[in-house]
Amino acid sequence: MADNFFVGGKEYFPGIGKIKYEGAKSDNPLAFKYYDPDKEVGGKKMKDHLRFAVAYWHSFCADGSDPFGSATFHHPWNAGAKTPMDAAQNKMDAAFEFFTKLGVEFYCFHDRDIAPEGESPSESEKNLFTLVAKAKKLQEATGVKLLWGTANLFSHPRFMNGAATNPEFGVTALAAAQLKAAIDATIELDGRGYTFWGGREGYMSLLNTDLKREKEHLARFLTMARDYARKQGFKGVFYIEPKPMEPTKHQYDYDAETVIGFLRCHGLDKDFRLNIEANHAELAGHDFVHELETAAAAGLFGSVDANRGDPRNGWDTDQFPMSFHETAMAMYVILKAGGFTTGGLNFDAKIRRNSVDPSDLFLAHIGGMDAFAVGLEVADRIISDGKIPAFVKQRYSSFDTGDGAKFAKGELTLEQLAKIGTDAGYEKNGKNGKAGVSSGKQEYLENLLNQYMLGL
Repeated sequence: MADNFFVGGKEYFPGIGKIKYEGAKSDNPLAFKYYDPDKEVGGKKMKDHLRFAVAYWHSFCADGSDPFGSATFHHPWNAGAKTPMDAAQNKMDAAFEFFTKLGVEFYCFHDRDIAPEGESPSESEKNLFTLVAKAKKLQEATGVKLLWGTANLFSHPRFMNGAATNPEFGVTALAAAQLKAAIDATIELDGRGYTFWGGREGYMSLLNTDLKREKEHLARFLTMARDYARKQGFKGVFYIEPKPMEPTKHQYDYDAETVIGFLRCHGLDKDFRLNIEANHAELAGHDFVHELETAAAAGLFGSVDANRGDPRNGWDTDQFPMSFHETAMAMYVILKAGGFTTGGLNFDAKIRRNSVDPSDLFLAHIGGMDAFAVGLEVADRIISDGKIPAFVKQRYSSFDTGDGAKFAKGELTLEQLAKIGTDAGYEKNGKNGKAGVSSGKQEYLENLLNQYMLGL
């Protein structure tokens, strides 16, 4: 990847150069301690395992405002801009400077992140493709690639009741026009995937909601999007990102299990995969690793929005990931599932409202990238050593031979299974107290994980 920092002729992060790996003993805060992009882990470079991406929205659009206070970030790319399009042009230059200095190979965006809304759908589309043309040149100049694109179908007031699930047909048609343009933009920029997050695809009250109809409309909308994109030659993967609530009371992409059932119900599981976000998992009452494992077990794992929540805050705080334990468990599931193909680790995370120094954006990403680098190495130790996988295999070994194997293959009737349990099974296992009392060894496995964490 080229070190073409000042692609727009102006430096937006002065005094910060290329972020390099310096090792765990380095006291340079603007250096990687654990992420060494070219280091081989399990026969593959770290950067190729992890496929880090920067989220355009939080990194370059967020201004630090919250429901209780106004903006605290005053971005230099907005200073002196005469029009929203001028600011968007500057912001894109700043973004690619950041990507190249940080050393990531991918980024992700919503259409409205890179180009402002116009006075009409046609003007909005014109704005978008003006910036797409610029992004294409910057990608060619820097080697940075688009991991996935998406459309913001939730911020504008017209989408207050949803987009695909809106009760007014005209709004759904407007959403389709915006979606079509976002798909075209993703294809033009050679995006590896296209993501749907149902920001307002849900309900606030069942008193005014036809739930059955809304879910049918959502399925139809996704089917139309898939068919259009394939017709245009898009060969990437479509992702759905589960989230249970916020901003709606209930969203139709509640969690991984819900999305899997929805995709299979509507025949979309051949083209769609899941983009799992850690903070959304927590809001659904699940662990991050649970949602990853659920998607992987269904063969529908695709990509990750890497962040974390605060267990004492019941909302989407989108903090940068810091827990080595959580990243180790996540990477263990991801490696078992075959690793990333079109997906990657997108930092859908934002710096805190009071983190106002330009360097803070770098420090946050450095910490997140180091955390996942550690997680990758721990996961590789688990797999290479083999003790945990072997234990799990042994725990279910009674289903690998004899009648257990017949059951697993669907070769037994209920009557046959019951006979085994009533007669031979009882004599062999139940009567002498052996059935169902073998230890799960959870404490042993947790201790073993801690050994891997410390590299022992």
